[in-house]
Amino acid sequence: MDPVAEGIWRISAPIPYPMKYVNLYLLEGDGLVLVDSALDTAPARAAIEEGLAERRAAPRDLDTVVLTHHHPDHYGLAGWFEEMGVPVYMLDVAIQRDHAWWSRFEPWLEQSTAHFREHGMPEAFIADLREVMEATRRRIRPHRAPLSLTSGQPIALAGQRYTVHWTPGHADGHLVLLRDDGVLIAGDAILDRITPNVGKWVGSRPDPLGDFLNSLERLRGLEPKRALVGHYGPAIEDVPARIAEIEQHHRERLQALERALAAGPRTAWELSLVLFPQEGLSTAQRRFAWAETLAHLVHMEGLGRVRRVPETPVRYQLVP
Repeated sequence: MDPVAEGIWRISAPIPYPMKYVNLYLLEGDGLVLVDSALDTAPARAAIEEGLAERRAAPRDLDTVVLTHHHPDHYGLAGWFEEMGVPVYMLDVAIQRDHAWWSRFEPWLEQSTAHFREHGMPEAFIADLREVMEATRRRIRPHRAPLSLTSGQPIALAGQRYTVHWTPGHADGHLVLLRDDGVLIAGDAILDRITPNVGKWVGSRPDPLGDFLNSLERLRGLEPKRALVGHYGPAIEDVPARIAEIEQHHRERLQALERALAAGPRTAWELSLVLFPQEGLSTAQRRFAWAETLAHLVHMEGLGRVRRVPETPVRYQLVP
């Protein structure tokens, strides 16, 4: 466990994904608060228990757990903490829109399958992907009674004053926590070394990429002195510079899609193979590539730069 800011410790919990670890943040002072959890696996639980033991504490000693968003690597142990009597908080938007992904998984899986098919995923890939998604669900322990936070709400965590901010894009109900001294606990709203995945999933808000770009502008306006991030890092010291890099990355993605569509209409799946040509991507990674491609296409559609061809699977074409 590493000290990363005054009163804040990082616990690196292992996850079976390319990032290898998710950063959890233990806030220590007048009480103990954990920001984010990890997948419900024995190695992740052990990492949390060992980290807390270094501070002479156990998971049941936590006053609160706050989840930045509902993605498995940040959410998976929510029910484990709740079962020990620890209150678990999420943004109100996440409770309304995202929590049901895991509390009502079967309907969501079927709706997702139809969404995949609509946007060109091959049937063999969908079959493999369903197995991957079902395996992920087995590593998630949803909490039954999530407690609610609202954007703009001031909140005392371990004796320090933070403000909750809604930053949709990577997830509809993503939140960040800004401490009064300028330390930002950013989750996956901004990352170092990699860009946060921004995907158009079934049931997502209409324009996730537009949301994400607006959230980056909101983060810039908060003027954080440093950002503690969900993967790698742990800290981004020059937040405005990193925001500018991520914005440029997405401008380049949009331009690449325009070039690819110059050859004629294509599905989101076909375009994802152009935008993400790397060989050896796992099934989950290829799904993220498809969802991010679709998010860019939907954003371009809103800007009037592309339109859908009315057929199944959906294809996109440039607007003359």
